[in-house]
Amino acid sequence: MARIDSKVIFVTTSPRTPAKMIPEIGLLNAHFSGQQWNKETQRAFMELLKEENFFNGEGANDPAFSARDRINRAPKALGFVILSPTIQLTPAGRELVNSRRKEEIFLRQLLKFQVPSPYHKPSENSAEFLVKPYLELFRLVRHFGSLKFDELMIFGLQLVDFREFETIVEKINQFRIAKAQNEGNYKRFRAEYLDRELREIYSSDITSGNTRTRQTNDGSIAKFLKTKSSNMRDYADACVRYLRATALVNISQLGKSISIVPEKIQEVDYFLQNTDREPCFIDNEGQYVAYLGNPQIPTLFTDNRELLERRIRTEFPQIQISASTTLLELKDIFADELEIRKEQLITEQVTAIKDYRQFEDISSTFDQIIAKTLYDTPLVLEWNTWRAMTMLDGGNIKANLKFDDYGNPMSTAQGNMADIVCDYEDFGLTVEVTMQSGQKQYETEGEPVTRHLAKFKRETEKPAYCLFIAPNINDSCKAHFYALHKMNIQFYGGTSTIVPLPLSVFRKMVEDSYNANYVPEPRHIQRFFERSNELANSTDNEVDWFNGITQQALNWLTE
Repeated sequence: MARIDSKVIFVTTSPRTPAKMIPEIGLLNAHFSGQQWNKETQRAFMELLKEENFFNGEGANDPAFSARDRINRAPKALGFVILSPTIQLTPAGRELVNSRRKEEIFLRQLLKFQVPSPYHKPSENSAEFLVKPYLELFRLVRHFGSLKFDELMIFGLQLVDFREFETIVEKINQFRIAKAQNEGNYKRFRAEYLDRELREIYSSDITSGNTRTRQTNDGSIAKFLKTKSSNMRDYADACVRYLRATALVNISQLGKSISIVPEKIQEVDYFLQNTDREPCFIDNEGQYVAYLGNPQIPTLFTDNRELLERRIRTEFPQIQISASTTLLELKDIFADELEIRKEQLITEQVTAIKDYRQFEDISSTFDQIIAKTLYDTPLVLEWNTWRAMTMLDGGNIKANLKFDDYGNPMSTAQGNMADIVCDYEDFGLTVEVTMQSGQKQYETEGEPVTRHLAKFKRETEKPAYCLFIAPNINDSCKAHFYALHKMNIQFYGGTSTIVPLPLSVFRKMVEDSYNANYVPEPRHIQRFFERSNELANSTDNEVDWFNGITQQALNWLTE
């Protein structure tokens, strides 16, 4: 049981991307089911994660702590795993690993997550919780139609008691009125409004002088409020990502707002009307664990056969439904049709991209990425780089990010694979992108990038290279990738041709492809990477190699 010392909505923030739970709890179950969850198994679990590429260098000094951070939070809190007396997946956890309809599993578990619970008990200093946070946030988004990220952060997180829903609605209405009356400097208006709300939320702490945070000895009110603001941003971001995992909401990247997918409004209305808002089994852990781990509750729109049939007939009128078809079969039919439609939409995108019809949009999206004006910049960078690679030259270019039912980017690639893989028949290419900079870029990206390339080589059994793209390339990455050109390491399948390029240089390559009077071919790509090998063998240091390959990139189509 964890004690919660929070004045705002409590939700799990680890893992940051919900989909990462799926392979991790699968790995946990495969190797540790029936064992005790202790420091020994925790350290062993992290060693396995490293081998599977899910681990990106964080928590290396305390792998047991890192394991608990990954498993004791969202997987346990959402009812996917039980860690006592021994490790095991719940029925909901098994469904998450094995079911095709993972969004449905995520939704059911999010709707059941509650505070207080036998897992999470509020402390004397916390808010008086009585809420199922995700259920009420869905309700808030549905009520307004569209909710800005700032509104979710400043006001939505104050919804610690479902009976205060209308109070929070009125707060948001007043904020919107005040915003309309203070057009001009929104940044200043927001900062002042947030400061007032924080002082109200944490008034008792401020009055009693309880303003020292765990991270610092600075007990000033300014530092205290800054820390609380940062924490609220993290919580709000986590809320959005987990709601997004249900595939029921859209994210406006530029507007930084969240809304219900129009075609899914019926589904949302159904569970808002039929799900009990009050937390249950607060003092009975056995009953709560059974309830939380049950993958059949709460009842969803798709559990109602009549409603599901009506939905299928509306969206896919060509489908003939037999009376003998079971509900489970009906759900699979619906899932199959959604997948077919999604692939058709993505295929249409690819056709438009290859015809260069998307060039201006790709270019302007890179501008927004550099300016950091988007809600989820890493996701958009991965998606837009996939579009750029698709336009750049021939080949079968596959993004490993997750798309929603309508072909829109939903979440980044899982940690055990490259962001983008390109098949050029005679050779292959992995593409990795990151917004990380500084030493953090090397620590979190260096090893996984190399492993992903090695894995790709083993799977394809043909020559392969890697393109690494970031706004700026850290010197440690330059040195690491330069050395790998020369080092014959069996574990990585020999030498590794990994070329790091700043985003600005990659954009120039894309522009050259657009402006060329011919369509670039795979041989142009392979020639570029082979030139990197030549430069690595003819230069004495990583600086000369990096400068040389950058110049090659800037002139990659020059014969």
